[in-house]
Amino acid sequence: MAEPQTHQQWLDELEAESRSKQEKFMNGIAAKLGRPRVTDAPKHPFRGAPDFWNKFEWSQDERIQQFTENFKAAGGHVARLTDMEAAKQFIVDKANAMSAKYIVRQNQAELEALGLEGALPDASISAWNSDPGQSWKARAAEADFGVVIADYAAAYTGSVTVLSSKDKGRSVSLLPTVLMVIIPLERLKTRLGEILPDFDRAGRANLPAGIHFISGPSRSADIENDLTIGVHGPGIVYALIVG
Repeated sequence: MAEPQTHQQWLDELEAESRSKQEKFMNGIAAKLGRPRVTDAPKHPFRGAPDFWNKFEWSQDERIQQFTENFKAAGGHVARLTDMEAAKQFIVDKANAMSAKYIVRQNQAELEALGLEGALPDASISAWNSDPGQSWKARAAEADFGVVIADYAAAYTGSVTVLSSKDKGRSVSLLPTVLMVIIPLERLKTRLGEILPDFDRAGRANLPAGIHFISGPSRSADIENDLTIGVHGPGIVYALIVG
């Protein structure tokens, strides 16, 4: 008659079984990627970016070109516009073409000056947090368009940085079906390394409620690597480089 199994032996068996399943799972992913598994932790002899990278910077034309290529490669759309009036007309034309009925925007002076309300008489337009009685997350989820201004953008990664505050709700960029991001040309940098130090210099007490990096439309993949667009955010994103 076999000896009764101790609690520790039972735990050891469960761990061995779990590790076996883990190995099988990781080997399966490596096989799908067509490369051998990495079993040893990589060495990291350096800390921080090397000097050559900290000095790396593209010209203005190169930043525009590289951002456009990288943002489009992630499924986004890019328009190069001369001024805010052209940005307004672009948004109006797209809203009319897509029959947008409700638009939510950040509550900022630059966006108020666009005058979207007068240019889109058939659409309802709201400024974030302008009415304390509203459920603004729900309103943003109902919106056809969300309109925001980027605080920064990085050409090398094709990323837009949007900060949140009481007037700049993160839901404006996360929940509408279509997102319009206006990028003033002077805020388009070469690297994320030009953007992140500003947050360090500001100090923890002055950090925004949220720092969001947007690189094209929402993209989600399940455990089988099946890609779906627009499940957890806007399925269509336009970056409007203005200036």
